[in-house]
Amino acid sequence: MAAALALRLAGRRGGLGPAARRALWGGGRKEEKEVEADKIIDQEKTEPSLICPPPRSRNYLPPEDIQTCLESHVQEIFGPSLPGNWQQTPLKENRLKYRLLAQLAAELGHAVPNSQLHLMRSAEDVLNFYCTPVKDVSKFDELCAAELPPNLKIVWEQ
Repeated sequence: MAAALALRLAGRRGGLGPAARRALWGGGRKEEKEVEADKIIDQEKTEPSLICPPPRSRNYLPPEDIQTCLESHVQEIFGPSLPGNWQQTPLKENRLKYRLLAQLAAELGHAVPNSQLHLMRSAEDVLNFYCTPVKDVSKFDELCAAELPPNLKIVWEQ
């Protein structure tokens, strides 16, 4: 600290010229930053550009054995504390609810949306959610695929 103060005072007394003072106090930093910025720009030019992935399909068709699959997961996670009817198992403890829903989402490839998490109060609610098929088709696409009367046609502009 004392050495820096001595150099600063010496620079003011005229012992160092403006160029020497600039070099001493980091006047070359601006040039270094410009060189680094040029390197980064060159790297960005050589890297391939990212391509937007295709939209994710939200289609879901429930498997045939969804009830036995869910029952085994409920028994595994909740253990001996199950009521007589496993579908009446309450999902009050968030940690267990998360484990159940995370395992099912990973196994089935279909997760419960955030907006519906509060509706999952029992294993029966989870079963109803996973038994419901999901089609990723708009109503207009359904109309186009449907058999329409001869006086009605739907034409998409390309």
